[in-house]
Amino acid sequence: MRAILICVPGALALSACGAGPADRGDAPRTLPSAPPSEGRPADPRAIPETVPLQADGPADPGQTRVIRAWARALREGDVARAASYWAVPSRAQNGTPVLTLRSEADTRAFNRALPCGAVLTRSGGACAYTITTVRLTQRPGADCGSGAGGSARNAIRVRDGKIVEWYRLPEDPGDGRGGPERAPVPDAERGPLV
Repeated sequence: MRAILICVPGALALSACGAGPADRGDAPRTLPSAPPSEGRPADPRAIPETVPLQADGPADPGQTRVIRAWARALREGDVARAASYWAVPSRAQNGTPVLTLRSEADTRAFNRALPCGAVLTRSGGACAYTITTVRLTQRPGADCGSGAGGSARNAIRVRDGKIVEWYRLPEDPGDGRGGPERAPVPDAERGPLV
């Protein structure tokens, strides 16, 4: 009986973050999309509702190691090595609609397009994600411009040692400004993630 009581809160926490069969690897997920709200089309750049905006506990050390290694490779300008930390397929969103990276060439192109390197300064966990804060840096092969020295927040999901989801988050998730709005994701439209 005690084991059942311990599992119930965990199951509730997972369902609150949109976890389900796809997160256990036994059912496909499709790209999130949002229904129109109030007669207007949804913003395709909105962060899916299943992505947490802030940490609610400690980060998984294994995920954090992968994220640090990826950030180090990118900061050093080694795009091929940085891309090697990404799963194929994977998803990424950096002020854009959610992109599906379907090949190694896609993961290299996404990493090459990031203008800054990053140093991980803070991480925490939220469901299957690691919520990070990074200090942006210049990096070989790109121009971070005035972003260097600033910070950025991300929700990153790592599975089997590879990044499977990466979302740029608003700087302050509580103020309703400074970042993308949230997109509701109907249950019927959730669905494959690697």
